[in-house]
Amino acid sequence: MQNVERVLISEAEIEKRNKELGELLTKEYADKENPIFVGVLKGAQPFMSDVLKHVELVHIELDYMRISSYKGTESTNELRVLLDLTVPIEGRDVLIIEDIVDTGQTLKKLMDILELRNPKSLKVLTLLDKPERRTVEIEADYVGFTIPNEFVIGYGMDFDEHYRTLNYIGIYKSE
Repeated sequence: MQNVERVLISEAEIEKRNKELGELLTKEYADKENPIFVGVLKGAQPFMSDVLKHVELVHIELDYMRISSYKGTESTNELRVLLDLTVPIEGRDVLIIEDIVDTGQTLKKLMDILELRNPKSLKVLTLLDKPERRTVEIEADYVGFTIPNEFVIGYGMDFDEHYRTLNYIGIYKSE
C-alpha cells in the first residue's frame, strides 16, 4: 500500500494480543465494584472495541474522551480536550484505553486531569508503547506491544486522519 513502508504488527498478531489483554482485564476487574473504561478517541476506538470482545464482565461502564496534541507526525505538546467524560469518576476504578504512548506528555496531562476528579484507581491500557520517545516519566499498566521509534499508522492510528482503517499497524513512509 502507498505510504506504508512495511507492516510492523499483523492483523493476526493484534487479534491474538487483544484476546490475551481481554482475558487479563477480566481477571483484574472482576472484583471491582463499578469500573469505568475510558477510550481516548479517535485512535483507540478499534483497539478498545476489539479488546472488549474478550472482557467477560457485564458491570463495566464505558465512556470516551477526545483529546488532541498532534499535528502531522509531531506532538504539539499542547493538550486540548475536545470531548470530556459524561459521568463522574470520583471513587471509581478507571482504566484509560489509549492507542499509543509516545512521549508520554499527552497521557501524563490526561492523567493529571482525571486525578483531580478523585478516582479510586487510575490505570492505563495502551495498544502500543514507544519508550524510546518518552520525555516524561510515565508507564502504562498494560501494554499490547512495545515498538521502535517509528511513526505508525493503521488500526485506528492516522496521519492527518488517513490510514485509520488499515487492519494492521504499519510504518508510515513519507513521500
